[in-house]
Amino acid sequence: MVNITYDSSGSIQWVDPDDGKLWVYNPGDIAWVLASTALVWIMIPGVGFFYSGLLRRKNALSMIWASMMTLAVVSFQWFFWGFSLAFSDKANAYIGDLRYFGLKGVLEKPSIGSSRVPSIVFCVFQLMFAAITPILAIGAIAERGRLGPIMVFVFIWSTIVYDPIACWTWNSNGWSYKLGGLDFAGGTPVHISSGTAALAISIYLGKRRGYGTERLAYKPHNTTYVVLGTVFLWFGWFGFNGGSALAANLRAVQACIVTNLAASVGGLTWMLWDYRLERKWSAVGFCSGAIAGLVAITPASGFVGSPAAVLFGVMAGTLCNFATQLKFIFGYDDCLDIFASHAIGGVIGNILTGLFAQASVAGFDGGLAPIDGGWLDHHYVQLGYQIADSVAGMSYSFVMTTIILWLLHFIPGMRLRASEEAEILGIDDAEMGEFAYDYVGIDLAAAAASHSGAAHEYRDDVHSHGDVPLPAGGREPRHVHTKALHHDGSSVEGSVVEKREVDAGVAHA
Repeated sequence: MVNITYDSSGSIQWVDPDDGKLWVYNPGDIAWVLASTALVWIMIPGVGFFYSGLLRRKNALSMIWASMMTLAVVSFQWFFWGFSLAFSDKANAYIGDLRYFGLKGVLEKPSIGSSRVPSIVFCVFQLMFAAITPILAIGAIAERGRLGPIMVFVFIWSTIVYDPIACWTWNSNGWSYKLGGLDFAGGTPVHISSGTAALAISIYLGKRRGYGTERLAYKPHNTTYVVLGTVFLWFGWFGFNGGSALAANLRAVQACIVTNLAASVGGLTWMLWDYRLERKWSAVGFCSGAIAGLVAITPASGFVGSPAAVLFGVMAGTLCNFATQLKFIFGYDDCLDIFASHAIGGVIGNILTGLFAQASVAGFDGGLAPIDGGWLDHHYVQLGYQIADSVAGMSYSFVMTTIILWLLHFIPGMRLRASEEAEILGIDDAEMGEFAYDYVGIDLAAAAASHSGAAHEYRDDVHSHGDVPLPAGGREPRHVHTKALHHDGSSVEGSVVEKREVDAGVAHA
């Protein structure tokens, strides 16, 4: 039986049997952290929709599937030993032990994160961080990765990469925590680790079929999905950062203020940089910038004031935008720009935290977790702590992810790289036998060419039509409503938005 009582105000009381100390948990604090847990949960399918919209439609469903699969696998891993490895109060400087294996003893005791909430509340809140991190990374398998082995990869990666980094960053026994590193909500454990892992995955998998040619010069197949994913992410980030205060107080409110401000400025900045090139107001550009701003403000959200958040947004929207060119300079195929947005964005956030963190802002929680501040408070060594934490997280994630990938490579059935045939057919069809859309489609220009007798060649989702030019930038062709014939002569009407080469005589390149 749980040894707790409730006082007249409804607060939970627990007396430590070892020392007789009374601990009181405010229902408002618990309610805020639980609400934040739900907010972060909705970010996970948000990542799936965001990634899905950026891809070709024949690979769209696989990313949404991956987001929910990751949540399920990590939920079990967190119960099994993940929470104990990250947040055991007997942890060493690097990783925890198995004291809380199977969540044994995780209930009413004060959490290692804050004495304001019991450990069971802290556990489920941190689970969401553990679950969203791998899906950010495995977006790198898009259009060329096998889905079965990725489930095994997620379990191993969470255990060997995420849990140790979370331990040294947030566990009071961790080396970065003791050193004085400041990371309010996951600059290194979530963003730098996942972004760098995505780079390692991209290098391991190699380039997609047709890399560097017109075949991959496509635009996002569903910009609405990109916007929808951004909405889920932005919405959930209030819990991601605000909930990391682990109490319903002014520090949580301040974290929400700077989160929204950095996202807004980041989105506008990225969009303006894109406008200079194409003279178009890009929704994808705005969404990409908003995500970059959210990433950058994450480690700083409980430490900086509102004016600094504007700079975070500008710097993230600018530098992450330019960082998308790194894949062309170094020749790796990171089709979703995960490294540029998350790893580079996380480093930007960590460094700026070292410059603009203020002890006064951290004190908005009533002094529960005092800090010395950053350069604004003349605590100049803080920048060194932030750089050390960033470099350690980036190096560890890249090396360990690469080792995991190659170990799986030599285990029968565990290679992550899909076959060329699966890549041509699409991961949705090849790996799942299901599709994001239940209709088929044709290209209007192709239809016109067929009537005129012009040659028509299909190449994945990008078509050539003799003298009929490709849509600008490889954008998917305009959609029409048409009538298709079944083999029995009956007809069915449907929205024509996805080409599928099923008839004899139509060959893939």
